[in-house]
Amino acid sequence: MRIGIMVGATPGRDGTIDGLVERARDLEARGFDTLWMANIFGLDAIGALAIVGRETERVELGTAVVPTFPRHPVAIAQQSLTTQAACEGRFVLGIGLSHKIVIEDMFGFSYDKPARNMREYLEVLTPLLRGEPAKFEGEHYRVNAGLEVPGGTPTPLLIAALGDVMLKLAGTFTDGTILWMTGPATIEGHIGPKLRGAAEEAGRPAPRIVAGLPIALTHDPEAARAWVGENLAMYGMLPSYRAMLDKEGAASPADVAIVGDEAALDAALDRLRDIGVTDFDAAIMPVGDGVEARTLDYLQSRLG
Repeated sequence: MRIGIMVGATPGRDGTIDGLVERARDLEARGFDTLWMANIFGLDAIGALAIVGRETERVELGTAVVPTFPRHPVAIAQQSLTTQAACEGRFVLGIGLSHKIVIEDMFGFSYDKPARNMREYLEVLTPLLRGEPAKFEGEHYRVNAGLEVPGGTPTPLLIAALGDVMLKLAGTFTDGTILWMTGPATIEGHIGPKLRGAAEEAGRPAPRIVAGLPIALTHDPEAARAWVGENLAMYGMLPSYRAMLDKEGAASPADVAIVGDEAALDAALDRLRDIGVTDFDAAIMPVGDGVEARTLDYLQSRLG
């Protein structure tokens, strides 16, 4: 199981271009496999990773995740292939539907039939990311277009897939799924089997499962869970994440956070590996003095 670090979701220096480049260089020097950048309301993740790609040499760079509704699939393909050229083949595009509260209440788009919208989106996007023209006529998109981006090699694609229909789409069209707030029991019994089944049925390779979870190396796990429960409470209110927490039997995000001493963290990461998670996306939580640095050192010790 490869280990990567989540960036771009917190304010401060990591939210600046210079800070992001500095962070990426450090993570690469430490040997981390991937850097996953959130796309919220700060830096544009695809564009920012193009800059990071010019300043690094080895680490894989991925978005976790870019909302699809505000971006036409041809436009996001062009942007992604440009970033792939800047990264010299190390870029992974992660996309997702986002949430009704964002797409309708903030952006003013309809969030009606989101999975159907994603299917059409993928019909257009996936050939373009392979370097092929897209020709498609549907309810949401009618496209006849091709791209020629110098250096824009085929770009891996992951989607944030939680429900049955989205998992089917992920396995059929993409290289896998990138998750958030989804615990191990749900990955083992729901995500993994349905995603792998869809990929096998479509004749595709075994899919990636990127599991993003809060993590903290701490001698006070109760305080850490209380911090996560308070500061990440909104994720327990969004319907898609709420459904995954319910499947897990988790009352709140605190219940799926990986917190505790080295033995507790070892057991949690070993379980993720054993149930078929291919990539761990570590969202390191600032739950106390020195915790972030110790957690990063611990994760580095797990590499290789």
